[in-house]
Amino acid sequence: MIYPYIPHTDEDRKQMLDAIGMDSFDDLYKDLSEDLLLGESVPISQGRTEDEVIRMITSIAQRNVKGIPFLGCGCYDHIIPSTVEAIASLPSFVTAYTPYQAEMSQGILQAIYEFQSMVCEITGMDVSNASLYDGANAIVEAASTSLSAKRRSTTILVSPTIHPFSLQVLHTWAMGTNRTITLLPEKNGLCDFSSLEDYLNDDVGSLIVQTPNRYGFLEDYTAIADLVHAKGALFAISSDLLSLGMQKSPAEWGADIAVGDTQSLGLPLAFGGPACGYMAVTKELMRKIPGRIVGASVDGQGRRGYTLTLQAREQHIKREHATSNVCSNQALSALMTTVHLSSLGWSGMEEATKQSYIKAHYLAYHLAQLPGVTLLWDSPFWCEFPLVFSDQKKMRKFIQELRNEGIFAGVRLGALTRDSKDEMVLLVAVTEKRSREELELYLAAARRVMN
Repeated sequence: MIYPYIPHTDEDRKQMLDAIGMDSFDDLYKDLSEDLLLGESVPISQGRTEDEVIRMITSIAQRNVKGIPFLGCGCYDHIIPSTVEAIASLPSFVTAYTPYQAEMSQGILQAIYEFQSMVCEITGMDVSNASLYDGANAIVEAASTSLSAKRRSTTILVSPTIHPFSLQVLHTWAMGTNRTITLLPEKNGLCDFSSLEDYLNDDVGSLIVQTPNRYGFLEDYTAIADLVHAKGALFAISSDLLSLGMQKSPAEWGADIAVGDTQSLGLPLAFGGPACGYMAVTKELMRKIPGRIVGASVDGQGRRGYTLTLQAREQHIKREHATSNVCSNQALSALMTTVHLSSLGWSGMEEATKQSYIKAHYLAYHLAQLPGVTLLWDSPFWCEFPLVFSDQKKMRKFIQELRNEGIFAGVRLGALTRDSKDEMVLLVAVTEKRSREELELYLAAARRVMN
């Protein structure tokens, strides 16, 4: 055939019709009324050869604008060792069959087990699942787990400084149910815990917070866990895993649930996805954690083996008793994170965290000297900081002029939150991947625009 990607020939179609006792495909729709049927043929162009399609797609791809990214707000450009793609691309890992049921290979199961072990080691928690779809999904599962763990609870307290997309997903999850999402107050870009005790009551299942938060700030949770636990609620912290190379772990803050996204560990920007959510809990919540868990055991001959365990998903038990309707996980993305962490080790992870911190503070210090821009609030941050412009016209000019020089200056926070107080906030992210030369290019362009 000239077009091998067209699946059925006329002879194929005739055989299918003969098999079901019909003369034409129109007979399949004879019971439908005329107003539901398309009167004219679909206006599509003539078919193209495979080579023509490839050339067309290539020409479209060439329109993409490439540059030096200082973008962040949940998706960051970190150094990824070449081992990640090399190992994750092996045919034994990349398969058309979703790693889904118990008949997964021992190799995939072991990779997931190693991922779980690394998440537990970094977060300090006792048990991790096999990953979730992304960080926002993980936050929702933390909320669901909390309500399941505390009977008759219906309310989730949430920090107003979590990622705006996570907040949207939480509201969607609660829509049309008896669940309530209650936001705590915000002060100077941080969650204000001064009135936390007034919000805690018997209806509250958990408090969910995030550090670094949507502004890039590191938050202080001293004594928060004690207040939450005193009311019988759970404490959940969302964190960038890489940031835990520098800041306290969720376990050190007294968290019951640790969630977040592993994008900063082995996953490229890739136009915003795919990502990989993680979720780890204390031993007391082991049977409440959603999704899949891989456990290690030994067979009848004493050989080490891996198997899916504690399967409380709705495919395995009655739906009303299921921990969640999450039925799969991001196995390939989790594998990439596992290979990435294996390549870095603790010292490499700490070095990446440290370099991101130092370079971000270097850029922030020099940008703060420019007229027309200021650093928003005086709070500690890791690799991302909010730059505030005196007016929107200057902000748009700044972003456009730097883009003309091949630099993506940052993320307009107001475009994500739709909040008037964020309209002139530009989130600038600096990772260990940004070289001294790239930082100086950014500063030189910024000085030309703002002076």
